[in-house]
Formats: sequence, C-alpha cells, structure tokens
Amino acid sequence: MVTVLVGTTKGAFLIEGGAERTGWQVRGPFCDGWVINHVKGDPETGQLWAGGGGVWTGAGIWRSRDGGESWQVARLTRGTMDDWAEKDEDFAKMVGWTPQELPFGAEFQQIWSLGLGADALYAGTKPANLLKSVDGGESWQRVEGLTNHPSAGSWTPGGAGLVLHTILTDPERPGHLWCGISAAGVFASEDGGETWERRNRLSNAEACAHHDHPAAPRDGELGHCVHNMMRAPGGGEVIYQQNHHGVWRSPDGGRSWEDITAGLPSTFGFPIQVHPRDANTLWTLPLNGDSQGRFPPDAAAAVWRSRDGGQSWQACREGLPQVACFFTVLRQAMAGDGQEPAGVYFGTNSGSVFASVDEGDSWVEIARHLPTVLAVEVLDRA
Repeated sequence: MVTVLVGTTKGAFLIEGGAERTGWQVRGPFCDGWVINHVKGDPETGQLWAGGGGVWTGAGIWRSRDGGESWQVARLTRGTMDDWAEKDEDFAKMVGWTPQELPFGAEFQQIWSLGLGADALYAGTKPANLLKSVDGGESWQRVEGLTNHPSAGSWTPGGAGLVLHTILTDPERPGHLWCGISAAGVFASEDGGETWERRNRLSNAEACAHHDHPAAPRDGELGHCVHNMMRAPGGGEVIYQQNHHGVWRSPDGGRSWEDITAGLPSTFGFPIQVHPRDANTLWTLPLNGDSQGRFPPDAAAAVWRSRDGGQSWQACREGLPQVACFFTVLRQAMAGDGQEPAGVYFGTNSGSVFASVDEGDSWVEIARHLPTVLAVEVLDRA
C-alpha cells in the first residue's frame, strides 16, 4: 500500500492510493492545524511522525500509531500561546492549556525535518539543532556534537532562517549521519553524532563557473545554502544535492562535490529525488531563479530526469501544466516510492500534489486545493 504523507501550513494530510497507486483519497487535516514541515513514516510498523510548529504553538512532534486515526503531540518548546495562557485563565480553558515543563524552553521555534535511522529517530530544528529520540519520539535529546561544532558561530541563515532541513541516515551503518543546514552547508558524522565534519569541498574548483551570485561556489567550496540532499541506493557513498546554485553529486559521502547542473534550464531549485534501486537515476524540479519569481522556467512545469548520474537531463512534462504555471515546489516537497516502476511525487505551494507511477514519463494530479504544501514523503508498505 502506498500512502503519500503531506505536510502543509494547515496540518498533515494522508493521500492513499492502495497497491495499484490509483483511486487516490485524501484524509486530513491532522495535527490540530499546526504548520507541519515534515511527515515521516516507518514502513515496518506504520507509525507516523509529523514535525512542525511556529511562534504561536512552539515546536513539537506529533505521532500516530494507528495509521493517522489519532495523533498525540510531544511539545518541545514554548510559544506565544503559553505566554497568553499563563496570564489568562479563561483563555487557557478555551484552548485546553495546562502548565507543563517543556524540555527545550524557548530555544527553537519549529521542527523542520525528520530522519528515521536504524536505531533512532532524528529531528532538525529552526534555528539549527539536531535532536535524537531512542524511544520512538516520546523523549528527545539534543545532539550536542553538532550544536557545538567549531564553525557554529559563523553559520548564517538562508531566506527561511537558519534551518536544519535535511537528515540522511544509513541503515547499514547506524553511526553514519548527514545533515543539510541552510546556509551553513553539509555536515557528516561517522560516530553517531559525537563528532562532525563539514563537507563542502568542490571536486574541481577551477572548472566551476557559478561565481556571479552570493550563494554560488567559491574559495574551493560549493555554496553553503544547501536546499536538499538524497543518498543513492546500493550501499555506496553517492549523495546528490540541490543547492541554491546548482545540482551536485558527491561520490564519497560529501567529502567532495562535482557540478552536474549542465543541461538543466536553471541553477536554482529546491527538491531532489533519487531512484530507490538505480543510483544513476534522479529527478529535480528547476525553478527560474531566486529573484525571478521562483516558478518553472517559461511558466511551464517540468520534472527533469537523469538516467546517467547527472551527465545528461530530460524534461518530463506529460500531464503537467504548460501554460501560466507559477507554482513553487519547496525543498522537502518531492519524494518517491519503492514500487516497480518507481513512483515520484511532488507538492506545490498552490496546494496540488502530482504523481508519476512510471518514473516521470507521465504525471497526474492526485490532490488539489490543499493548503500550501511544505513537504511530501511516501509510506510504502507491503
């Protein structure tokens, strides 16, 4: 069974298509209308987690053990709601507020990302911290090794703030982790988060021509404003990255990066997705530029696919709007399933979710008129 997990500005939604990936039905909204930046599911147990929050609610992670029928929240930080409720008994009663000790005070505003490892669940925050839970999300601890990285004092925020938005894990090597922070770059740990290495080195700095933008590579490093990353399958160390300024491939776990942008219509975009079985097949959705509207080039939507590790690219347009298309697809709003052929899914800031069940050859809109879509993931269960 394939369920598309959708995080939006007004809660989480589940779009269910069954084993045949047809007859899609939308359920939701869940999570009390919170801003939900990321939804993750465990394919073995079916358990779901939804991370988000904001200035009003504070940060928190919702959990469902029954396929989305019911949800419970682990609140992690305070919000404006707490300040109001402490001072106004009637307001506290109206919103069902009760005093509680929150584990991280007011240290961060939102959960931005979730990552499921072999022995732990991870969460990224705004401002950037990495959290870890070893009890399925009931309790959380900060991964101090990343918070206290020697470079932390120099981290600068991207347009959405200083966010830890990407968490990659390795099921074969539980101690290996990668994080993407905008705009601080790529960080990797090989000891479960005790120590971290900053990995932004260009493979060939002399050949890089993208030096005309503040976020562009320079000084031997790629732009630190990483937008999204995906590990390739097969047990190797291949990682793909959509940066603020280009698409990049690392053959060595992020220790070096090579530019694979040539052939795409722009250097700017947010999401990237990799085939579940073929390390050389990937998809991205270029936008026209960070200061030009952030919509598809020529207002015609296309998902661009490579079958050779980014050496060449093909525009996949069938079923996508080709006239007056001005939507944006955000950094966590593209995902894939493990079916044969592989399915690819993306959501838009105009509230649509599109699916391809033939690896990008054709597309169909499986939901519309949702709130702004912030994240798309897939729960793929037998």
